[in-house]
This record gives sequence, structure tokens and C-alpha cells, in this order.
Amino acid sequence: MPRIFHIPGVIFLLCAFVLLFLVSISLPYLTALDIARVKFKSGSPSVGQDSNAIHELRFGTWANCWYENDNVRACSPADNAYTTTIYNGGRQDFVTIGASWTRGLAVHPVATGVTFIALLLSLSTHVTFTLLASLTAFLAALLTLIAFAIDIALYAWVKHQVGKLDGVGSNTDTAPGFWLTFVSFLLLCFAGCTVCFGRRRDRMSGATTYNYSWKDRFRRRPAY
Repeated sequence: MPRIFHIPGVIFLLCAFVLLFLVSISLPYLTALDIARVKFKSGSPSVGQDSNAIHELRFGTWANCWYENDNVRACSPADNAYTTTIYNGGRQDFVTIGASWTRGLAVHPVATGVTFIALLLSLSTHVTFTLLASLTAFLAALLTLIAFAIDIALYAWVKHQVGKLDGVGSNTDTAPGFWLTFVSFLLLCFAGCTVCFGRRRDRMSGATTYNYSWKDRFRRRPAY
């Protein structure tokens, strides 16, 4: 494969892998890389069995973390399907983000693994491996798109549920992990197209050389 097409494909795959790997770690280990984030403006809400008022709640791949008014951070145990219950100030009204909305977040590490396989395959210049790298990159892009759709669903559901809390003012926003997943999807699409196009150019170049040598073989030799 010409280097002009091979190198960008590898770089795209490497960047996508790093971003997806970070999102796959997420909360409770990397608290800045959450998927959805709720900032409470009023109402003194609380989470679960913790009755202390909080001002921020973050949803990650494996857990949620909340910040109390004195900036003390607490996180739920890491699990691939966690449930979050949010109470209003008097703990008389509550909403629940069920495990069915967070279970699908485990698609992120699956997409990360497939991206890593595509990256390894792209390091080879052999025609077969470049074809496999292109197909694997598109598979990783599909999985990442599914993960991003799950992120959108989680964000929309959290925003809807928190908005139902009586006497609680809040803003629900997408978080860095949400957008890193989207960027990873774009990078994987670029990588798949780049590797595929580079392989096509390589085959066309090989076919041109082959046709020339075939004609040259049967060219009439001058008589002496």
C-alpha cells in the first residue's frame, strides 16, 4: 500500500483506540470522562442512601459519581449495569435511572478491543491484512456508533427523569466521554475509508505493472 494512504489510516486508528480506551475506563476511575452530567441549581437533592445534599451528578461507563455541597466526591461501586436513585430535598419524591439504561455502556470496551485489532492489522502492508484492517475498522465504527446511540439514550433519559423531580432545579448536559465517543466514530470511518482506498490504489498499481510486463513478454523481438 502506498505510504501516503497507509500512514494516515494507522494514525486514525491509533487516535480512535486511545480515545475509546479512555472512555472505557471512565468513572469511577477517570471522573472527568463521564457520559452525562447533571448540575443542580436548587432543591438540595441527594442520591441513594446518602442523605447529604449534592450539587453535581455524573454518569460514567461503570459507575456514577456525585459531588456534595462541601465538594466531597462519592461514587457507586463499579458495575456494568448500575442503578441511580435521585431524591428531592425532602426525600419525598424520587426518580430512578435503571440498570437497563447503563448496561449497554459496556459496548464501549468492546469497540475498543475491535479497534485495537484493526490497529494491529493495519501495521502490515500485506494485501490480505490491509483488507482485514479495513473491514475490522468498519466493524469497530459500527460498534462505536451503537455505543454513541446508547450514550444519547442515557443522556435523554437522565434529562427527562431529573426534570420530573419536584422542587429541584437542574441542568443536564453531555459530558466529555459522550463527545470522545462521537469523535472516535468519525476517526474509525476515516480509517476504514483510507485503508480501503489505499488498498484499491495498490491493486490498480499492481495491475498496471502486470499488464505492461505481460505485453512486453510477447513483444516481437527484432530479427538479427
